[in-house]
Amino acid sequence: MLRGRRVLLCVTGGVAAYKSAYLARRLVEAGAMVRVEMTESALEFVGPQTFAAITGEAPFTGLFDAALVSPHTELARWADLVVVAPATAATLGRIANGISDDLVTATVLATTVPVLLAPAMHTEMWEHPATVRNLETLREFGYHLVGPEEGPLAGGDIGLGRVAEPEEIMAAVAGILGGEGQGRRILITAGGTREPVDPVRFLGNRSSGKMGHAIADAAVARGYDVTLVTTADLPVHPAAKVIRVETAEEMFGAVEGIDPEIAIMAAAVADFRPADAAESKIPRADGLSSIQLASTPDILASVVGRVDRPFTVGFAAETGGLDRAREKAGTKGVDLMVYNDVTEPGSGFGTDTNRVAFIDREGEVEELPLLAKREVAERILDRVSAGVGGRG
Repeated sequence: MLRGRRVLLCVTGGVAAYKSAYLARRLVEAGAMVRVEMTESALEFVGPQTFAAITGEAPFTGLFDAALVSPHTELARWADLVVVAPATAATLGRIANGISDDLVTATVLATTVPVLLAPAMHTEMWEHPATVRNLETLREFGYHLVGPEEGPLAGGDIGLGRVAEPEEIMAAVAGILGGEGQGRRILITAGGTREPVDPVRFLGNRSSGKMGHAIADAAVARGYDVTLVTTADLPVHPAAKVIRVETAEEMFGAVEGIDPEIAIMAAAVADFRPADAAESKIPRADGLSSIQLASTPDILASVVGRVDRPFTVGFAAETGGLDRAREKAGTKGVDLMVYNDVTEPGSGFGTDTNRVAFIDREGEVEELPLLAKREVAERILDRVSAGVGGRG
């Protein structure tokens, strides 16, 4: 059910922390990759070795005692979903008010993936105006909540505030990670192709592949069946199928063998290649006054031209203005064109951020601010989801 999904389980200081051990077990049994964070208070209720035995990895317990350089940001980026269970009143208050004074709250504030909160506290704390206000804020932020339930509480009390049972939290996790992509096949291309001049030299471009890989990670988190065709040597979500290529011809061949419902063509494919690549390295002494070029396959056009064509997203990396991107969107016949000016600071090749504009089939433009590439990926998938739904 959750095969290959990356779940970060955050355990805070309440007696209900003992249930989090069973929740971790259920997540692992469902095929998820699970990492655990524990607050200092959580350590008073359950030992870290319990979670280490269940997940196969020692929990992270502080901002400064982990092997990671920046545990809150690295774990925030690693996860497809952050689950805070139990989420105490204090933790909810800190998150709602942007207070990041421990590993859990810092991670929640640093992540861009969905967050599921499982509140647990006494009834009086649950009903307090401050908690009510904090919950309203958290819902406005887009956080997901599960529970609490009515039942026995700490100290023998009975009332509303008991943490949701692990099976209920599991159902919420499955609902979030199932996403709109459940059962849909999506093809993503990434990176810049390299066209050989000889066995050593090549013609290429500056594309790093970071944008395409960010889209692939975000698509997996939404439940899509992802195939990534990439030239980049970058980490890939374990649930994605990866086909590594180098040249435009190789990418064309790989794409031709895939039958997706959605195609996001983020790769920077070379338009030309050396017509006759040398079989051995060309000595400098021999000189090379010119290189005869030949056209490479137009991979985007081949996808758009299919009889049963997928919903197709193209990319236009330009060096000024929207006009060329608008023209390209119309000429290529894509459902959505993603434009960015690669000369703009923070928006060029190799960066972790991007400033893009969306151009739809009618030529309407939506310009986005400078965002992290993972956030740009989420915005692209939002448009894809709406477009596929409308087309369907």
